[in-house]
Amino acid sequence: MAPRMAAWALAVGTLGGLGCRQDMHDQPKYKPFRRSDFFGDERSARPLVEDTVARGQLREDAAYFTGKQGTAPVDVLPVPVTPALLRRGQERFTIYCTPCHGQTGRGDGMVVQRGYRRPPSFHIDRLRNEKAGYLYDVMTSGFGAMPDYATQVAPPDRWAIVAYVRALQLSENARLEDVPAEERAALAAAPLVPSAGEVTTPGAAGSAPGLPPPGPAAGAPGAVPARPASEPPPSQRPRANEPAGAPAATASPHRSPGQERR
Repeated sequence: MAPRMAAWALAVGTLGGLGCRQDMHDQPKYKPFRRSDFFGDERSARPLVEDTVARGQLREDAAYFTGKQGTAPVDVLPVPVTPALLRRGQERFTIYCTPCHGQTGRGDGMVVQRGYRRPPSFHIDRLRNEKAGYLYDVMTSGFGAMPDYATQVAPPDRWAIVAYVRALQLSENARLEDVPAEERAALAAAPLVPSAGEVTTPGAAGSAPGLPPPGPAAGAPGAVPARPASEPPPSQRPRANEPAGAPAATASPHRSPGQERR
Protein backbone atom coordinates (compact mmCIF):
# COMPACT_ATOMS: atom_id res chain seq x y z
CA MET A 1 0.00 0.00 0.00
CA ALA A 2 2.81 2.34 0.88
CA PRO A 3 4.56 2.02 -2.49
CA ARG A 4 1.27 2.79 -4.24
CA MET A 5 0.69 5.88 -2.17
CA ALA A 6 4.23 7.06 -2.83
CA ALA A 7 3.83 6.61 -6.57
CA TRP A 8 0.52 8.45 -6.48
CA ALA A 9 1.98 11.33 -4.53
CA LEU A 10 4.90 11.56 -6.95
CA ALA A 11 2.55 11.66 -9.94
CA VAL A 12 0.36 14.34 -8.38
CA GLY A 13 3.39 16.43 -7.48
CA THR A 14 4.79 16.16 -10.98
CA LEU A 15 1.51 17.15 -12.61
CA GLY A 16 1.06 20.00 -10.18
CA GLY A 17 4.54 21.26 -10.93
CA LEU A 18 3.88 21.14 -14.66
CA GLY A 19 0.64 23.03 -14.21
CA CYS A 20 2.39 25.90 -12.41
CA ARG A 21 5.06 26.52 -15.03
CA GLN A 22 4.79 29.90 -16.83
CA ASP A 23 6.95 29.22 -19.89
CA MET A 24 4.19 30.15 -22.35
CA HIS A 25 3.19 33.18 -20.33
CA ASP A 26 6.66 34.53 -19.59
CA GLN A 27 8.43 33.68 -22.81
CA PRO A 28 12.16 34.41 -23.08
CA LYS A 29 11.90 37.35 -25.49
CA TYR A 30 12.52 41.08 -25.70
CA LYS A 31 9.62 43.50 -25.92
CA PRO A 32 10.06 46.67 -28.05
CA PHE A 33 12.62 49.11 -26.63
CA ARG A 34 13.32 46.78 -23.68
CA ARG A 35 16.76 47.18 -22.11
CA SER A 36 19.26 44.38 -22.61
CA ASP A 37 22.37 43.57 -20.57
CA PHE A 38 23.70 41.29 -23.27
CA PHE A 39 24.71 44.00 -25.77
CA GLY A 40 27.22 46.72 -25.06
CA ASP A 41 24.85 49.57 -25.93
CA GLU A 42 22.13 47.96 -23.73
CA ARG A 43 19.61 48.07 -26.57
CA SER A 44 17.61 44.95 -27.34
CA ALA A 45 16.58 46.29 -30.79
CA ARG A 46 19.58 45.89 -33.05
CA PRO A 47 20.33 48.23 -35.99
CA LEU A 48 20.08 46.84 -39.50
CA VAL A 49 23.20 45.48 -41.08
CA GLU A 50 24.85 48.16 -43.20
CA ASP A 51 23.68 48.25 -46.84
CA THR A 52 20.70 46.02 -46.04
CA VAL A 53 17.88 46.49 -48.59
CA ALA A 54 14.38 45.11 -48.26
CA ARG A 55 13.25 42.74 -50.99
CA GLY A 56 11.95 44.70 -53.99
CA GLN A 57 13.26 48.03 -52.63
CA LEU A 58 16.62 48.24 -54.37
CA ARG A 59 16.43 51.65 -56.05
CA GLU A 60 19.50 51.72 -58.24
CA ASP A 61 18.08 54.22 -60.79
CA ALA A 62 18.64 57.49 -58.93
CA ALA A 63 17.16 59.62 -61.73
CA TYR A 64 13.90 57.67 -61.65
CA PHE A 65 13.45 57.55 -57.86
CA THR A 66 14.80 61.00 -56.94
CA GLY A 67 14.36 63.07 -60.10
CA LYS A 68 18.03 64.06 -59.92
CA GLN A 69 21.43 63.22 -61.32
CA GLY A 70 23.66 63.98 -58.38
CA THR A 71 22.20 67.23 -57.07
CA ALA A 72 20.84 68.56 -60.38
CA PRO A 73 17.22 67.87 -61.45
CA VAL A 74 16.87 65.83 -64.62
CA ASP A 75 15.53 67.69 -67.64
CA VAL A 76 13.86 64.77 -69.44
CA LEU A 77 11.28 62.36 -68.07
CA PRO A 78 12.89 58.93 -67.51
CA VAL A 79 9.72 57.23 -68.79
CA PRO A 80 8.15 57.25 -72.27
CA VAL A 81 5.36 59.82 -72.61
CA THR A 82 2.30 58.00 -73.94
CA PRO A 83 -1.45 58.76 -74.02
CA ALA A 84 -1.90 56.20 -71.24
CA LEU A 85 0.68 58.00 -69.07
CA LEU A 86 -1.06 61.35 -69.61
CA ARG A 87 -4.46 59.87 -68.74
CA ARG A 88 -3.02 58.41 -65.56
CA GLY A 89 -1.36 61.72 -64.75
CA GLN A 90 -4.63 63.59 -65.25
CA GLU A 91 -6.41 61.19 -62.91
CA ARG A 92 -3.78 61.46 -60.16
CA PHE A 93 -3.53 65.24 -60.65
CA THR A 94 -7.29 65.58 -60.20
CA ILE A 95 -7.19 63.57 -56.98
CA TYR A 96 -4.12 64.98 -55.25
CA CYS A 97 -3.28 68.32 -56.90
CA THR A 98 -6.49 70.12 -57.82
CA PRO A 99 -7.51 70.91 -54.20
CA CYS A 100 -4.71 73.53 -54.20
CA HIS A 101 -3.60 73.99 -57.81
CA GLY A 102 -7.01 73.88 -59.48
CA GLN A 103 -8.06 72.03 -62.62
CA THR A 104 -5.90 74.18 -64.92
CA GLY A 105 -2.92 74.59 -62.59
CA ARG A 106 -3.46 78.29 -61.88
CA GLY A 107 -3.41 77.89 -58.10
CA ASP A 108 -7.12 78.52 -57.60
CA GLY A 109 -8.15 75.23 -56.02
CA MET A 110 -10.98 74.85 -53.54
CA VAL A 111 -8.84 74.91 -50.38
CA VAL A 112 -7.20 78.10 -51.64
CA GLN A 113 -10.65 79.63 -52.03
CA ARG A 114 -11.24 78.69 -48.39
CA GLY A 115 -8.14 80.53 -47.17
CA TYR A 116 -5.16 78.19 -47.71
CA ARG A 117 -1.96 79.74 -49.03
CA ARG A 118 -2.14 80.16 -52.81
CA PRO A 119 0.51 78.22 -54.75
CA PRO A 120 2.15 79.79 -57.81
CA SER A 121 0.56 79.13 -61.17
CA PHE A 122 2.19 76.45 -63.30
CA HIS A 123 1.98 78.89 -66.22
CA ILE A 124 4.44 81.48 -64.97
CA ASP A 125 7.77 81.61 -66.77
CA ARG A 126 9.73 80.29 -63.78
CA LEU A 127 7.79 77.02 -63.58
CA ARG A 128 7.42 76.59 -67.34
CA ASN A 129 11.22 76.74 -67.58
CA GLU A 130 11.84 74.46 -64.59
CA LYS A 131 13.20 70.99 -65.26
CA ALA A 132 10.95 67.96 -64.97
CA GLY A 133 12.98 66.56 -62.08
CA TYR A 134 12.26 69.67 -60.03
CA LEU A 135 8.50 69.03 -60.17
CA TYR A 136 9.08 65.40 -59.20
CA ASP A 137 11.30 66.40 -56.28
CA VAL A 138 8.71 68.86 -54.93
CA MET A 139 6.13 66.08 -54.88
CA THR A 140 8.63 63.79 -53.16
CA SER A 141 10.03 66.17 -50.54
CA GLY A 142 7.52 69.04 -50.37
CA PHE A 143 8.29 72.74 -50.70
CA GLY A 144 7.15 75.75 -48.68
CA ALA A 145 3.55 75.29 -47.56
CA MET A 146 3.18 72.17 -49.70
CA PRO A 147 3.75 68.91 -47.77
CA ASP A 148 5.44 65.94 -49.40
CA TYR A 149 3.27 63.41 -51.21
CA ALA A 150 5.79 60.56 -51.20
CA THR A 151 3.43 58.33 -49.20
CA GLN A 152 0.29 59.10 -51.18
CA VAL A 153 1.77 59.09 -54.70
CA ALA A 154 4.08 56.30 -55.86
CA PRO A 155 7.09 57.14 -58.10
CA PRO A 156 5.40 56.00 -61.36
CA ASP A 157 2.41 58.23 -60.63
CA ARG A 158 4.66 61.19 -59.77
CA TRP A 159 6.18 61.01 -63.23
CA ALA A 160 2.70 60.68 -64.73
CA ILE A 161 1.67 63.88 -62.93
CA VAL A 162 4.82 65.65 -64.16
CA ALA A 163 3.92 64.66 -67.73
CA TYR A 164 0.38 65.97 -67.30
CA VAL A 165 1.60 69.27 -65.81
CA ARG A 166 3.82 69.69 -68.87
CA ALA A 167 0.74 69.07 -71.05
CA LEU A 168 -1.18 71.74 -69.10
CA GLN A 169 1.65 74.21 -69.56
CA LEU A 170 1.83 73.49 -73.28
CA SER A 171 -1.93 73.89 -73.67
CA GLU A 172 -1.73 77.45 -72.32
CA ASN A 173 1.35 78.48 -74.29
CA ALA A 174 1.13 76.52 -77.55
CA ARG A 175 2.48 78.04 -80.78
CA LEU A 176 1.89 77.14 -84.39
CA GLU A 177 5.52 75.98 -84.57
CA ASP A 178 4.71 73.31 -81.98
CA VAL A 179 2.22 71.65 -84.35
CA PRO A 180 3.72 68.94 -86.61
CA ALA A 181 4.27 70.24 -90.13
CA GLU A 182 1.87 67.70 -91.65
CA GLU A 183 -0.93 68.93 -89.37
CA ARG A 184 -0.49 72.68 -89.83
CA ALA A 185 -2.38 72.87 -93.14
CA ALA A 186 -5.46 71.23 -91.62
CA LEU A 187 -5.23 73.56 -88.64
CA ALA A 188 -4.99 76.65 -90.84
CA ALA A 189 -8.00 75.51 -92.92
CA ALA A 190 -10.21 74.97 -89.86
CA PRO A 191 -12.94 77.64 -89.46
CA LEU A 192 -12.46 80.10 -86.65
CA VAL A 193 -14.94 79.75 -83.82
CA PRO A 194 -15.79 83.13 -82.23
CA SER A 195 -15.51 83.21 -78.48
CA ALA A 196 -18.49 83.95 -76.26
CA GLY A 197 -19.61 87.56 -76.64
CA GLU A 198 -17.42 88.21 -79.67
CA VAL A 199 -19.05 90.39 -82.31
CA THR A 200 -18.26 90.89 -85.94
CA THR A 201 -17.07 94.12 -87.42
CA PRO A 202 -19.76 96.52 -88.66
CA GLY A 203 -20.84 95.83 -92.18
CA ALA A 204 -19.72 92.19 -92.23
CA ALA A 205 -21.68 90.04 -94.63
CA GLY A 206 -24.70 88.31 -93.15
CA SER A 207 -24.72 90.27 -89.91
CA ALA A 208 -25.99 93.57 -88.65
CA PRO A 209 -23.48 96.13 -87.40
CA GLY A 210 -22.33 95.31 -83.89
CA LEU A 211 -24.17 91.94 -83.71
CA PRO A 212 -22.70 88.43 -83.70
CA PRO A 213 -22.94 86.47 -86.95
CA PRO A 214 -26.09 84.42 -87.42
CA GLY A 215 -25.82 80.83 -86.22
CA PRO A 216 -26.81 77.71 -88.14
CA ALA A 217 -30.44 77.17 -88.91
CA ALA A 218 -32.49 75.06 -86.52
CA GLY A 219 -31.92 71.38 -87.17
CA ALA A 220 -28.64 72.02 -89.03
CA PRO A 221 -25.41 70.43 -87.75
CA GLY A 222 -24.03 72.49 -84.90
CA ALA A 223 -27.32 74.22 -84.09
CA VAL A 224 -28.19 74.60 -80.43
CA PRO A 225 -31.65 73.18 -79.74
CA ALA A 226 -34.09 75.79 -78.50
CA ARG A 227 -35.79 75.36 -75.13
CA PRO A 228 -39.50 74.54 -75.48
CA ALA A 229 -41.78 77.46 -74.69
CA SER A 230 -43.44 75.46 -71.91
CA GLU A 231 -40.13 74.73 -70.12
CA PRO A 232 -39.20 77.25 -67.41
CA PRO A 233 -35.73 78.80 -67.40
CA PRO A 234 -33.16 77.15 -65.09
CA SER A 235 -33.56 79.86 -62.42
CA GLN A 236 -37.25 78.95 -61.98
CA ARG A 237 -36.90 75.17 -61.95
CA PRO A 238 -37.33 73.41 -58.55
CA ARG A 239 -34.11 72.14 -57.03
CA ALA A 240 -33.52 68.47 -56.25
CA ASN A 241 -33.90 68.95 -52.48
CA GLU A 242 -37.21 70.82 -52.77
CA PRO A 243 -40.64 69.21 -53.14
CA ALA A 244 -42.42 69.50 -56.45
CA GLY A 245 -44.49 72.65 -56.70
CA ALA A 246 -42.37 74.61 -54.21
CA PRO A 247 -41.91 78.26 -55.23
CA ALA A 248 -38.57 78.95 -56.82
CA ALA A 249 -36.23 81.13 -54.79
CA THR A 250 -35.42 84.45 -56.32
CA ALA A 251 -31.93 85.83 -55.97
CA SER A 252 -31.51 88.75 -53.63
CA PRO A 253 -29.54 91.70 -55.02
CA HIS A 254 -27.55 91.75 -51.77
CA ARG A 255 -26.56 88.08 -51.73
CA SER A 256 -24.31 85.98 -53.87
CA PRO A 257 -25.66 82.84 -55.56
CA GLY A 258 -23.72 80.71 -53.07
CA GLN A 259 -25.47 82.43 -50.16
CA GLU A 260 -28.88 81.85 -51.71
CA ARG A 261 -28.26 78.10 -51.72
CA ARG A 262 -27.59 78.15 -48.01
